[in-house]
Amino acid sequence: MVRLFSHYIPFGTLLQVALDACLLFAAILLGVSLNGNGVAASLVNIVFPALLFALVMTATISVLGLYRRDAPHAFHDVVARVLMAFLIGFPLSYAIFQLLPLCQPCRDSLGVTVLLGLSGVLASRAVLLRASPAGILARRVLVLGTGAQAAEVERMLDSDRSGGLRLIGFYPLESGEVAVSAGRVMSAALSIGDTVRRHDIDEIIVAVHERRGGILPLRQMLDCKLAGVQVTDLSSFFERFHGQVRIESLRASWLIYGEGFRQGLLRNAVKRAFDLLACLALSVIAIPVMAITALAILIESGGPVFYRQERVGQGGRVFDVIKFRSMRNDAEADGKPRWAAAVDARITRVGRVIRRTRIDELPQIFNVLAGDMSFVGPRPERPFFVNMLCEQVPFYNARHSVKPGITGWAQVRYQYGASVDDAIEKLQYDLYYVKNHTLFLDLVVLLRTVRVVLSGEGAH
Repeated sequence: MVRLFSHYIPFGTLLQVALDACLLFAAILLGVSLNGNGVAASLVNIVFPALLFALVMTATISVLGLYRRDAPHAFHDVVARVLMAFLIGFPLSYAIFQLLPLCQPCRDSLGVTVLLGLSGVLASRAVLLRASPAGILARRVLVLGTGAQAAEVERMLDSDRSGGLRLIGFYPLESGEVAVSAGRVMSAALSIGDTVRRHDIDEIIVAVHERRGGILPLRQMLDCKLAGVQVTDLSSFFERFHGQVRIESLRASWLIYGEGFRQGLLRNAVKRAFDLLACLALSVIAIPVMAITALAILIESGGPVFYRQERVGQGGRVFDVIKFRSMRNDAEADGKPRWAAAVDARITRVGRVIRRTRIDELPQIFNVLAGDMSFVGPRPERPFFVNMLCEQVPFYNARHSVKPGITGWAQVRYQYGASVDDAIEKLQYDLYYVKNHTLFLDLVVLLRTVRVVLSGEGAH
């Protein structure tokens, strides 16, 4: 894993992005050359359009989920998604080249360029599916512990397809039931240092629930660290690997003394500028869609079109969120707040469509412009549920240290929440965002949001 702007990205993903970008950049140069426009004479004019084409196409490929850790590995699935990416990216690139005056050679040769780029990307994917370059450079991992937490680490590493970490085995420290694969448990006859040297370990993950009573051999672990072996606690592993700050392995001291959770005037100013630009860009598409949606709601069930509801924002301040009404007017006639169910009779026919496509969220643009919300951030919850969750879930209030968002890290990583257990799971993603939020992470969330909207994942 590589930490880029406070966000962890699998090394294999970075290699794939870099390789695709280089292939697409080269496709422009070769396409212009084959089209007889003379690359050498106009190289300066071609470099910027080539970079722009590579950026548009890699962003499109990302939206279709080909850079995800759980991206499809069946070649026919990969081919289908790559073809879809080029079908979307071709008209986008042509429109951009049409608007920019220096892009005529690239526009004239775009057909050849797309064929070259498509061939190169498909060929590279075929090679990577057989032998991942990240697997060659995989870090060899030793897990301390054999209990339930170690078993969860085992499940996560075994399901990882990026090939960045290779689980070598488990070193037993606790007595009791062994929850991991018995064949992977190493002998405790050797010290941790000797085990690390014998198996050429690059990283140690500490997966022990109880750390008191001298169960951890701190001296041996220190010797390993001084020898260049990375030692990672469970909280940091989940944060790096799964994009979560896990509640069960979290301690207040880690939140206080650890990195992240930074706020400041510059960061807030950059965030606000990003929000305004994002709202301006979205409004171009959103205004016609919002007009049609408002008309559809009026035709089906009359007014009101918009639905206002109290939500808790930054610092615990209560504000009214604005959404399109997707339920009947008497949805909470008894005055008792309740979560939406998977199959909810209160939702109208138009409501089902706009919820599935996330169109019901569009009026929150006005909340962003008013400064109550951000474009990216934790989902704002109702005061009733916030009060309940603060009593039942540790550190729940930490999510209110930033502005809530129209979309967020938890929304694109987890399905719609409708219970306390779901709220805990989403909080773990929210804490990761609060700890590591940067402009780069906001852009990552936006790309994933586009994919979620197009695929309908997590619709409720």
